[in-house]
Amino acid sequence: MESPRHFLDISALSKEEVRAILDEAHARKAARIDWPKAAPDEDAPLDGYALAMIFQKNSTRTRVSFEIGMHQLGGKAIVLNANDTQLGRGETVEDTARVLSRMVDAVMIRANNHQDVLDFAAAASVPVINGLTDLSHPCQIFADIMTIEEWSGDISGKTIAWLGDGNNVCTSFMHAAEKLDFKLRIATPASYAPRGQELAAAIAAGADIEAHNDAKKAIEGADVVVTDTWVSMGDTDKQERMAAFPPFAVDDAMMKRANKDAVFLHCLPAHRGEEVSDSVLDGPQSAAWDEAENRIHAQKAVLLWCLGKL
Repeated sequence: MESPRHFLDISALSKEEVRAILDEAHARKAARIDWPKAAPDEDAPLDGYALAMIFQKNSTRTRVSFEIGMHQLGGKAIVLNANDTQLGRGETVEDTARVLSRMVDAVMIRANNHQDVLDFAAAASVPVINGLTDLSHPCQIFADIMTIEEWSGDISGKTIAWLGDGNNVCTSFMHAAEKLDFKLRIATPASYAPRGQELAAAIAAGADIEAHNDAKKAIEGADVVVTDTWVSMGDTDKQERMAAFPPFAVDDAMMKRANKDAVFLHCLPAHRGEEVSDSVLDGPQSAAWDEAENRIHAQKAVLLWCLGKL
């Protein structure tokens, strides 16, 4: 029996696989222009397939995009909140993985700890998708790259500025920089820098990444500007974060330092008036709403790749 095709981190994929997933996402979206959201794709490639979704963390975009995406592909999706399952009452991650592998064709898990997803995948005999962990958020990055290419063309050679927290989304941007030949400029407070091991590994793999504490330097001449919330689910140091991050806020003055046609991205939910101003989030350079919609199309391409349809 072949090993399942897990989607755990972008760093584990080849450049060709990353490009194939992105191209499929673009094609699937183009084929559905003006269609009702719940109408299945013409080919319904996952007719008869079932996806289980485990949520240890709350979700809007991840849940809806996978559930609607699976429906559009012709399959079924089952939502499992961790507290409603035996996993939340003491069953091991590995045992849950073994059981679900007998009942569904793939599992998406949105987890607190990255190791739990790795352990789940190691025990599963069906594909496992990382829907978010404390380390990385690869599904989000595919939607982000897809959006950048819609607005600005091929991402190769573009300069992306990340301002704020060196968090899980930032880590997945570093992984993507290994595969897609864009320049990544990261600016964070010193206490919230990206993980050193992940940064070093990405640079060693050939990624063009610069990381420091100067937001104005990072954004200068950037083609894309990305930020995220300063306080995420599970963070217990809110007071310290709120004191450290204001110099990294993206407002009109900060955006003017980027290229005049630079695209602004935010994975949402946004804390308006903190990491981003209303005028930027709702302004003409903001692609945040396209980015949110593109979670559907990116998720569909990931599912097809995992299930051997790409």
